Amino acid sequence: MTAHSLQNTQVNQHIVKENVKRPDLQVIQDKIYSFLVDSVQQCLPEDVLQEFKLLFLDCLDSPCSDSTPGIYEIFIDNEQDFHNTLKRCCYILVNNWESNRKYKYIQELVKLFADYKATRKQTTFTKIAIFQNWIENFIKSEDFKELKLFAYRNEDKSKRHWVHRYTSYLLAAQSVDQNNPKEQQEAARKASKQLKDKFKFELAMYIARSQSTASNKTRYKNPSVLGDDVLRLIKAIVVKKGVFSYENIANIFLKQTQNQTFKDFKDSLEKYLIFSVQQPTFVETLQQQVSEKLSAWKSEYDEIIISKDLLLRTCNRVIDCLTTENGREPSPLFILLLSQGHPLTLVIVLLKIILICKNSRSHLEARIANLIRYYDKYPEEECQWFINFIEIFNITLAIYAENVEYNLVKIEADQQTSEFHFNPDAYRVFSQLKLGQ
Repeated sequence: MTAHSLQNTQVNQHIVKENVKRPDLQVIQDKIYSFLVDSVQQCLPEDVLQEFKLLFLDCLDSPCSDSTPGIYEIFIDNEQDFHNTLKRCCYILVNNWESNRKYKYIQELVKLFADYKATRKQTTFTKIAIFQNWIENFIKSEDFKELKLFAYRNEDKSKRHWVHRYTSYLLAAQSVDQNNPKEQQEAARKASKQLKDKFKFELAMYIARSQSTASNKTRYKNPSVLGDDVLRLIKAIVVKKGVFSYENIANIFLKQTQNQTFKDFKDSLEKYLIFSVQQPTFVETLQQQVSEKLSAWKSEYDEIIISKDLLLRTCNRVIDCLTTENGREPSPLFILLLSQGHPLTLVIVLLKIILICKNSRSHLEARIANLIRYYDKYPEEECQWFINFIEIFNITLAIYAENVEYNLVKIEADQQTSEFHFNPDAYRVFSQLKLGQ
């Protein structure tokens, strides 16, 4: 341990001892946070991990009496205060190491808790046992489960639970949760973006290689679980270009509704969502359910001209209806629409929503994370229909990313192709970075 690191540890211990009477928990917490910020910015990661271990863990394993050890003195009987403080301390380290691509130390941080749980020493001292249980409860918590996402997101997906294929959405949900400390939100935003960018790159390279005449040995691995059918799916998504592209229709909708009353806007939104959808059963179900959810919703604003705020709230409301309304379980409409066997159509409807309101994308991704958490308890073979939906959603958002453009190029004559018939085998799909992005 460096002299600077050791000195900071001694200073921090003095801060804790100095405030045994707990005059102001917030002041003491801020001192602890500042100490860790200075440490992680100035010291070697190994030294920071050692200090963290001394601060929270080691003091519980070598008691000489039933006195309250070290940092635990400032929390007295409030486990929740301790839990929140420990959580933020973890993310102060994680956020710094995430920014500097020192991912292995995030894994080491998580491993500290696993090692502690495995080697925990039993004690006859009542107070020590209570604080040891606090650590155990933290390890069992959802907060620790979220922390582990940062440590193991780049592991081989074939060795993990199927849910971890969609870690980018779980991280995106963390990044917009205002109950999380700012360090967690920032680290989650960066980690989620990295995973999304990685998927977009791998998808683009797989498409390029899979359509090449080069040896199969040069092919990139398919980042989806849809197999080679992913190419046909991508072509089906990309085929909507030109005047009738989803982006153009979205722009036309926004221009036509900018001066409408809120009541008229809700009617227009229903028509926009079902425009060009060719499955009658899907259209009927969607139109009826959305109309029921929107017609009387916020009726006090019905005569007000639509605003950006009302647009955002309305789009978020429709997203809730289409995914999960309580954040815990899928909405009846989500289950009903997917039971009709048109996951791509539902994904396109969700896409159309965020094309008219980009700020709704974070809300949509958080709702997708809610659904993933709900189905987390099911084995992969029991929820293939949901996994299929998530895969299609993942690919669609990658195709409509801000910095990548996909295009179809016809490579052979197709006598059967018409307005109502699309032969994907007659086309190749190409991707490129958009200029200026």
